[in-house]
Amino acid sequence: MERFNTISSKATPIKIENIDTDQIIPARFLKAVSREGFGDNLFRDWRYDDSNNLISDFILNKADKENKILIAGRNFGCGSSREHAAWAIFDFGFRVVVSSFFADIFKNNALNNGLLPIQLKENSLNKIFDLIKKDENTKFKINLENQLFSIENHSFSESFNINKFNKTCLINGYDSIDYLNSKKEKILEFEKIQKI
Repeated sequence: MERFNTISSKATPIKIENIDTDQIIPARFLKAVSREGFGDNLFRDWRYDDSNNLISDFILNKADKENKILIAGRNFGCGSSREHAAWAIFDFGFRVVVSSFFADIFKNNALNNGLLPIQLKENSLNKIFDLIKKDENTKFKINLENQLFSIENHSFSESFNINKFNKTCLINGYDSIDYLNSKKEKILEFEKIQKI
């Protein structure tokens, strides 16, 4: 996985609550087993009309493709447990999803695939939506080491929670096996002690 520490980026807002995993990546696109290519169908039924033409006024079709931050309404990632939802968001280019609440399974899938879900207070999320509405070029900064989400002009900042294991994995670009390998010497030492 990619290492993650600090990201500075504009954000793409989708001010919709209860976005479920079938809206994120419809079930008909779950046939592949590798993680690549899912970004093409991220929010497919919202991005394309029935004739398979791009819907020009949908935010993902008009936002800056370099944006690394997706800002979403409350209860993001509800519905089925498909890991493909995290794959699609990551493959599209996002590295952070911000909401006031995440479905637990989505949150775990995101963290296991290098995507950082940041849960902020509801009033903070609304303030962020308002700021982006006033200026779509507003830049945000995520400092994972300090667990801080802020606006680059320092007009807003809020800390966020993440457990130590996931934080360590994201900062080092580890998956679960890489993490265990990083503890190999300590594991071997522990085994030696247990044999005494």
